Amino acid sequence: MSEQAPIFNLYQGNQPLLISMPHNGQAIPSEIKATMTETALAVPDTDWYLDKLYDFAQAMGVSVINPTYNRYVIDLNRNTNGENLYPGANSTELCPTTAFDLSPLYQEGKKPTEAEIARRIDTYWQPYHQALAQEIARLKAQHGYVVLLEAHSILSHVPRFFDGQLPDFNFGNNLGESCQQTLIEAIEAIDFSPYSQITNGRFKGGFITRHFGQPSQCVEAVQLELSQATYLDEQTLSYNQTKAEQVKPKLKALVSSLLRYAQQQSQEAAK
Repeated sequence: MSEQAPIFNLYQGNQPLLISMPHNGQAIPSEIKATMTETALAVPDTDWYLDKLYDFAQAMGVSVINPTYNRYVIDLNRNTNGENLYPGANSTELCPTTAFDLSPLYQEGKKPTEAEIARRIDTYWQPYHQALAQEIARLKAQHGYVVLLEAHSILSHVPRFFDGQLPDFNFGNNLGESCQQTLIEAIEAIDFSPYSQITNGRFKGGFITRHFGQPSQCVEAVQLELSQATYLDEQTLSYNQTKAEQVKPKLKALVSSLLRYAQQQSQEAAK
């Protein structure tokens, strides 16, 4: 069945920095909606409003990509082989069957089959990842170096995944594998107060960060899992303008720091 909406939206900037928001999409195709529960149709586990939070990035010349469709259709930040990125921890599948609160996403007997999962990989996962790869290649050809920011957000309390309250800014670089320590040091030099921050805590970077972050190939990647308590009314999942205006300068400082770092690395690569 052909889709009316594009699979993703890509803004191509002119700087060596790309922001990916793989869980920002909210749409669910009609034929999948027909198999889902009321819980699923409300898409509560969306990385809400990230495009709005980072709306300053395009004016800085930063490339931005985000999907149209929701993570309940297919999780773009998972390996298609179904690998659990956090062995021993509770995790959602490539095509999730339960919400973060463990409530079912599909009506009885209507979970996606292997054939349906394969179709979703071809229809939704592959185009996004192909676009990511092509944009990274374009920027690398232009600048010699690329930094990828994987932008995510999550509720501050999700017992399924972590105990207690999540720190506000959760950075991950796959325990040092997806970017150099100098990039982490540049991030940690930012004054995030009054917000809390941690590196490689509960979130160490998902599949995209781990797959594309290859410092030896002049591509570095870091993930930010932002607590939604910093910009949402978490009970209603509604955008809180006052909160957002307080946290956005910290996000802009982060993007500015990543951009400076990427530009410096590009200059080094050109020598």
